[in-house]
Amino acid sequence: MASEDLAYLSAVELAAAIREKKISPVEVTRAVLARIERHNKDLNAFVTIPAEAAICAATKAEEAVMAQQPLGPLHGVPLHVKDNLYVAGSRTTFGSKLFEKNVTTQDCPAVKRLRTAGMILIGRTNTPEFGWKGVTDNRVFGISRNPWNTQLTPGGSSGGAAAAVAAGMGPIGVGTDGGGSLRIPASFCGVFGFKPSFGRVPNAPGSGGAILRHIGTMTRTVTDMATALDLMAGPDPSDLLSLPHAGCSFVNELGKGIRQKRVAYCPDLGYARVNPEVAGVCQRAALRFAEAGAVVEEVKLDWRDPYESWSVFFFGTAAASVEQKLATDGDLLDPGFRNVVDRGLKLRGVDFANALAARHAFWEQVRQVYEKFDLLLCPTLPVPPFAVGQNDAAPIEGEQLEPLQWTRFTYPFNLTGQPAASVPAGWTRSGLPIGLQIIGDRFADALVLQAARAWEQLQPWADKRPLA
Repeated sequence: MASEDLAYLSAVELAAAIREKKISPVEVTRAVLARIERHNKDLNAFVTIPAEAAICAATKAEEAVMAQQPLGPLHGVPLHVKDNLYVAGSRTTFGSKLFEKNVTTQDCPAVKRLRTAGMILIGRTNTPEFGWKGVTDNRVFGISRNPWNTQLTPGGSSGGAAAAVAAGMGPIGVGTDGGGSLRIPASFCGVFGFKPSFGRVPNAPGSGGAILRHIGTMTRTVTDMATALDLMAGPDPSDLLSLPHAGCSFVNELGKGIRQKRVAYCPDLGYARVNPEVAGVCQRAALRFAEAGAVVEEVKLDWRDPYESWSVFFFGTAAASVEQKLATDGDLLDPGFRNVVDRGLKLRGVDFANALAARHAFWEQVRQVYEKFDLLLCPTLPVPPFAVGQNDAAPIEGEQLEPLQWTRFTYPFNLTGQPAASVPAGWTRSGLPIGLQIIGDRFADALVLQAARAWEQLQPWADKRPLA
């Protein structure tokens, strides 16, 4: 099989071929590492590449296949992990000069479970400092770029992972999402990003930022996503907010489809302005869900932008993450991140109490939608990918936005903890991806995945290769 074709096989296809001895884990690992060596210099998706350890692990995986030992569901399949999650024996910098030489000694639960399932770590992917913005660059490793156009950002904060998945440099990338950090880069890179229900995948080690953070993956196929979630989900004693088991296999639920499901489409959530080309692509995609048997209705919402309450939690926990180091090492921080930290340091306890009350009030508005509908659709982002080198999208004419407020379709659902996915809705006239967001009711992860699978069948995207 040609190296590029091998690199673009899904994780499930790779695992099946390895079990059937059609390809070997070593062959797969070498092919993906070769692709990383060829393209990472242009994309800067990976910041750490333990090639020797990966080949060693692949060799052991191959020996297990040949010895007919029991194999995990994703035995021999390459895995990459965002540089803000713990991986045993790996440099984990959080994209910060403060932790440039930091080595973590344990796997976080999500990584541990995927490795137990047989996956092989091939690298760590780039993130902005402490995941603070919706693009990907930092003072340690520099700028990550979009494989559809390297002058553009892949989004963030899991931008390195999205670029890697889109470019065939590993089928599954683990990342985090505190305000859109899986869905933003999935939209900009034309891949599938899913933020499971809050607590579905354990957050550990714990931190203040975990109040908003969801752990999930980006993939090229919905089946890969469901397979990974089956493996990662479930309670862990290290996370006191982790959810019980869902009581189902997400893979087994995919085939149920969305026939007769009630689907609402809102182009603006009541407060957002959207680029006209993005709006058109997303509306056409949303209406096509009727072809899968859903009952689709375009709705108007009178929601108020919950940025103010979300930003209290986001800025406050950002400040907590580095407060003790500011006196001696504050000058090492990204200036934009330092601004966010300074804003967080000014917050009072009463600000957090008021933000919590506003969070509950916002949920009351959202909850009412699900009294009538099963799913809500909207654009993932108001704009297509934009140039590298800027922290935020340029405001649409007439807007005045705060930092990160341009991501106004994604952060609301970190406040509510709902499952939310970004699927490729289509492409701009210039060939750039546009994402459509699918938001389920609380804990309705399986239904979101079913809807994503239904859309994947209507308008497949996995065969699109940006570097072809």
